[in-house]
Amino acid sequence: MKHMGTTAVFTIGELAKRTGLPVKTIRFYSDEGLLPPTDRTDSGYRLYDATAMARLELVRTLRELGLGLADVERALTREATIGDLAVQHVAALDEQIRRLELRRAVLRAVAKRDSPLEEVELMNKLASMSDEDRKRLLDGFWADMVEGLELDPEFYERMRSAKPELPDDPTPEQLEAWIEFAELVQDEEFRASIRRMSEWHSRLRKQDGADFGETQQQLWMAWSAKAAEALEAGLAPDSAEGRELAETIFTQSSRNGQDPADPAWRKRLTDGMAISSDPRAERYWMLLGKINGWPSFPSQMPQAEWIIAALRSAQG
Repeated sequence: MKHMGTTAVFTIGELAKRTGLPVKTIRFYSDEGLLPPTDRTDSGYRLYDATAMARLELVRTLRELGLGLADVERALTREATIGDLAVQHVAALDEQIRRLELRRAVLRAVAKRDSPLEEVELMNKLASMSDEDRKRLLDGFWADMVEGLELDPEFYERMRSAKPELPDDPTPEQLEAWIEFAELVQDEEFRASIRRMSEWHSRLRKQDGADFGETQQQLWMAWSAKAAEALEAGLAPDSAEGRELAETIFTQSSRNGQDPADPAWRKRLTDGMAISSDPRAERYWMLLGKINGWPSFPSQMPQAEWIIAALRSAQG
């Protein structure tokens, strides 16, 4: 430490020892104009006083917070307030965090599935899609599922209107759910299954009229409740209760003089209900709920599988 008059001054080496910063870094800040020397020795070496040391500590703090050199200079020269720069930097950090969370979601999904290289590229693109891109993807999916079919317009409008809406700060679980959801609606087997389901509903609507959707939903809820009771009691689908429920379903599903005892018709009805009970369809709604932050719901698949097994058993 030297003195300039009554003021203590320090060389770069002394400043480095007091602050813990490398000499190279201090020299760089000084060369960039962020830390002008207070004075120079006769040999031209830079000297810095206590005010310069405090300025260096401020520069270090701003750099540790991630501000670039240009923003540090703006703060030091009062071209911008620290508050203004903090707001800008928070926004930049939020964007960096969002992108890092996207990457983490992709990597977690890759690790979970041991995905091949081609799938990794697809998953990364899916995770980076905008809200509009996500909506277009789903609109295209439902357009293909219902094209040319006579369906309950209100029911399928509800299907189409439920869109994935990722929040601005989605959780890793929401991002992973979106990746799985986007892959699901593009999966050819799933699309074929939902198309068969739509075709089945279209045939029933033509057979039963415009009130098919609401009537069938009410009946299914009642049948499902009976199946849940049977499952709770540990009853098998081929039990007396299972056969009784199957006969109820065949009877309540028959329309326009259809004989509910007709074996061929029973098989068609059972096969149609099996088409409508694809567990991937339920997975679709579970993933959509997770993405949108909806309350979770218990799986209905145990009841559906129990009902299908009871119907098949009743066919003899």
